[in-house]
Amino acid sequence: MTENNEIFVSQRFPFNRHVPMQPSQLAYWAPCVWKDNKVRSSTRIIVQEGVIAKIECNVPKRAEDIALHGMVIPGAANCHAHTFHRALRGLGKEGGTFWKWRETMYHVAHGLTPELYYCFARAVYTEMVMHGYTTVAEFHYIHHHSDGSPYEDPNIFGKALIQAALDSGIRLTLLDACYLHADVEGSSLGRYQKRFGDGAVAQWQERAEALDDEIVSRDYPTIQIGAAVHSVRACTLEEIAAVTAWAQSGKGHPLHVHLSEQIAENESCRKYTGMTPTQLLNQAGFWGPESVAVHATHMEHNDISILEASGSSVAMCPTTEADLADGIGPARMFQEHGIPLCVGSDECVCIDPFEEIRLLDAHERLASGNRDAFSPEELLNNLTAVGQAACGWKRSGLLREGYNADFIAIDMESLRTAGSSPESVPITAVGEDVSDVVINGRQIVQNKRHSSGISAARDIANISEIIRN
Repeated sequence: MTENNEIFVSQRFPFNRHVPMQPSQLAYWAPCVWKDNKVRSSTRIIVQEGVIAKIECNVPKRAEDIALHGMVIPGAANCHAHTFHRALRGLGKEGGTFWKWRETMYHVAHGLTPELYYCFARAVYTEMVMHGYTTVAEFHYIHHHSDGSPYEDPNIFGKALIQAALDSGIRLTLLDACYLHADVEGSSLGRYQKRFGDGAVAQWQERAEALDDEIVSRDYPTIQIGAAVHSVRACTLEEIAAVTAWAQSGKGHPLHVHLSEQIAENESCRKYTGMTPTQLLNQAGFWGPESVAVHATHMEHNDISILEASGSSVAMCPTTEADLADGIGPARMFQEHGIPLCVGSDECVCIDPFEEIRLLDAHERLASGNRDAFSPEELLNNLTAVGQAACGWKRSGLLREGYNADFIAIDMESLRTAGSSPESVPITAVGEDVSDVVINGRQIVQNKRHSSGISAARDIANISEIIRN
């Protein structure tokens, strides 16, 4: 890590390390693939310039085809992640409640520098890719020095994450979060929150606009900028409206928000505004087809009706919601109301897309007493097509001509998947069963080895120790 980090520090996120060149056309072959909710055999996927050009089923492998090992499915979307939270995994003393855990999280955030964050995110994104995520929506709110003063480049942390995504190969939606207050009352940010805030919504917009303009000018095929309101605790109604207006200004930015993760948040919002968080956001014009409610754990019937009417999506994070004792959200009710449902790793206590959908199903079974909560087809769709759309990648998540060539292969002969029907493999597999990963047409993982050679485990361990202290 040291040698690469020295190079990185001297360059200070120049975005000049490009993805290796590849032939304009490649062909991949797999013994079986999941296409249009059916298992297809002996399939060739022809890729041109990062896009699926043609799919041929029931054909033999050609000598020039790149063989994928196992069952191929579209790439999984991690619709909500705070990458630096990965440093809290296994700490063992995070706190007994969500609010105590938050204090520990603030301490970890306080220790980050742009250089450390780049190296850490590169390793965590590598972990995501190796376990089957081809896209991540990074909910990003560490913007400034620990005392709240801006860096010379006010987007240096965002650029660190972008460089980490480019180097690890993952498709990134960087959700630049507006975080201006400590609570619904509008209190000033606390000591450990100062580096999250821009002072005013106009300053947030200026910074986000500058980053978006730079990324658009570079025309990266796997990077886009989105917007986020951290929560109703962090932005007033007027500030939410301003962030929403920027996101909806014709550029089609994804727009995400933490919603009703804790009962205390709902109670506080009602006390000071007379509305639930969903209703407050609705009054600000937040909800719409590009909008995503993260968690949505403690919802009223009227809240669900608002999401349904607006065409908004919900990103649930089952492993995190279990770890933080958030509660069990109404996942099946969202699905029955036609609200698009997807998943995310959030605090990264577990980076495993298959565990997220398995736990989504398990939570609903526990809450309802019904074993038929979700079908394998529904769970896989939530993980792929719905999730990719929620991240702003509308042409990802399906094995279909004209879609981004993002797909993964799952080992069908592991100790977890052996004996499973092909249709059940995505719900019996674990992340370590992912054998091959293709993103934007380029094979990033081959036979469970990442092409970059990044020592992700070593870097995660070393940097976690630094920022925890």
